[in-house]
Amino acid sequence: MPNLYVIAGCNGAGKTTTSYTVLPEMLNCKEFVNADEIARGLSPFQPEKVSFQAGRIMLNRIKELLKAKSDFGFETTLATRSYASLLADAKKKGYSVTLIYFWLESVDLAKARVKSRVEKGGHNIPPSVIERRYKRGLNNFFTIYMEIVDSWMIYDNSNAEPTLVAVGSAPLDITVLNTELWSKIAGRR
Repeated sequence: MPNLYVIAGCNGAGKTTTSYTVLPEMLNCKEFVNADEIARGLSPFQPEKVSFQAGRIMLNRIKELLKAKSDFGFETTLATRSYASLLADAKKKGYSVTLIYFWLESVDLAKARVKSRVEKGGHNIPPSVIERRYKRGLNNFFTIYMEIVDSWMIYDNSNAEPTLVAVGSAPLDITVLNTELWSKIAGRR
């Protein structure tokens, strides 16, 4: 059975950084589709100018991988419901779909991390977009994506080391490992 890993969380949550370790080393998944990395490959000095084109390339690559029944992962903020049908389709094609969500304790921390990334030469996201995606992504995780995927896990990635907060599987079988953090996360949506 092929595996699809969705690496999710707000901007600045550490999705890309973590993916480079978790996917190849822990999950033995060698294919990672990332629109930001594609944009950087198309236009290293102004990746924001090719973000739409990078998004199209990403979706085409995902379609190719699904057709080939390859293991792969991709990252998203989950700020829209656009991946819901794609994940449902992947499951129909026999994929096991796992969602790994990286949560940050505040939108201010997300903004600070993006600012730090920009200072190191990374891509910028406007503060208003970070705010919108922070709230929508978390809400969509709870109201849309938890029910679609086969299994999920949510980490608090606010500190140097991520803390596994809860794990679950469809239909809404939840094991909470840190009640205090789970209450905080569920209360922020």
